[in-house]
Amino acid sequence: MKERKPKNVFKEGAISSEFIGNSIAKHQSKTSIGAHNIFLGQVRADVIEDKTVAAIEYTAYEDMANEKFHEIREATFEKFNLTCMHIYHSLGTVKAGEICLFVFVSSPRRKEVFKALEYVVEEIKAKVPVFGKEVFEDSSHQWKVNS
Repeated sequence: MKERKPKNVFKEGAISSEFIGNSIAKHQSKTSIGAHNIFLGQVRADVIEDKTVAAIEYTAYEDMANEKFHEIREATFEKFNLTCMHIYHSLGTVKAGEICLFVFVSSPRRKEVFKALEYVVEEIKAKVPVFGKEVFEDSSHQWKVNS
């Protein structure tokens, strides 16, 4: 397998359904693929101490985060028989109901995409230095704690 270089996975603001749809459509010509699996992380309107989350403001140590995303991507290709993988994460403000994380994996076989996708998402949550500040409807805010 050829050596890959770290890519910038960050997109400013929410990840649109058009972007997601176009990403899927680009794979129709790749006829060795038998299965795709997609994870879409969406901002929840959680209620915390009687205040509702209106948005999350994402920040990151971008160079370090892109390197971690790259390491996770490479480890996933080593562990699973994947044809391709795409990861995109939002920076900036993403409103409740909008998409902030898009992970797309493809393989010749369906079982691989289920295992690989769970592995990738759990690794991202555990290892990538991306931070979210919850912004409440009253404009107050606090740093988000991953659960």
